[in-house]
Amino acid sequence: MPYVFLIAAIAAEVFGTSLLKSTEGFTKLWPTVGCLAGYILAFVFLSQAVKTVPVGIAYAMWSGLGTAAIVAIGAAFLGEPLTATKVFGLGLVVSGVVVLNLGGAH
Repeated sequence: MPYVFLIAAIAAEVFGTSLLKSTEGFTKLWPTVGCLAGYILAFVFLSQAVKTVPVGIAYAMWSGLGTAAIVAIGAAFLGEPLTATKVFGLGLVVSGVVVLNLGGAH
């Protein structure tokens, strides 16, 4: 169950971050409400996940997988370029999450 909370936290954070640009500096009401709701839910779910999952592992997964998802969303829906440098950096982030998880499993 803690990993279900962690996945929900990642999804909520990705939702909030996806809306961040459309808030236009928190001047647009509904995108701002959605963005803040996403972030609040993300922390609520993350707080439930870390009851069981070690904080370092949970945060690495939350931030790493969230970053990967946001890069993909930015490229697919927000017109942001996906360069070789971004792909390489993203590979490093994901590799770091995997290494941390492998280290936490022992």
